[in-house]
Amino acid sequence: MEYNGGSVVAMIGKDCVAIASDLRLGQQSVGVAMNFDKVFPVNDKLYYGLPGLATDVYTLREQLRFRVNMYRMKEEREITPKTFTHLVSSTLYEKRFGPYFIEPVVAGLPSPTELDPHPKPFISTMDTIGCITTPKDFAVAGTASNKLFGVAEGLWEPDLEPEDLFETISQTLLNAVDRDALSGWGAIVHVITHDKVITRQLRARMD
Repeated sequence: MEYNGGSVVAMIGKDCVAIASDLRLGQQSVGVAMNFDKVFPVNDKLYYGLPGLATDVYTLREQLRFRVNMYRMKEEREITPKTFTHLVSSTLYEKRFGPYFIEPVVAGLPSPTELDPHPKPFISTMDTIGCITTPKDFAVAGTASNKLFGVAEGLWEPDLEPEDLFETISQTLLNAVDRDALSGWGAIVHVITHDKVITRQLRARMD
């Protein structure tokens, strides 16, 4: 889990959700690249982050892309964040005897339905064999997760507006990776609202 380094954090706001990751790819304490994004889109309302072993990141990303496309073809609709979480969980559990070294974080906005016209933003995280946790505030994973927990508990507040949520998640990530030698080298943040996705790249310490 710590060979390549990297961290991901997701947070819930008021009718919005944010997910962010650092951009470092390392080989233990040696830096290899500073453009290794660990957050990927499923659709315009759903993103997921994959911190962990870089080879498994690529393998699992392609596996999930295939399965989401199959779901789209069979069901003729977009996958919901909750369903996608269970899809990721079952994909990890299939490999439980030789697991992917990844702890995924999922963040998304469910679309309104007749049964639930005002769905709440959704985030989830899981361990390497797919045991799901669905927190109501924030989710963290990666080598800086201990530091992320501490900073996020101090900064996060309920019902943050998109711009406030962006500021909160940015400060959380940047302050946490500054205290972790295996994460950092810049960051990327996605704030998902019902209208659009705001994506911004952040500069960070490069040492």
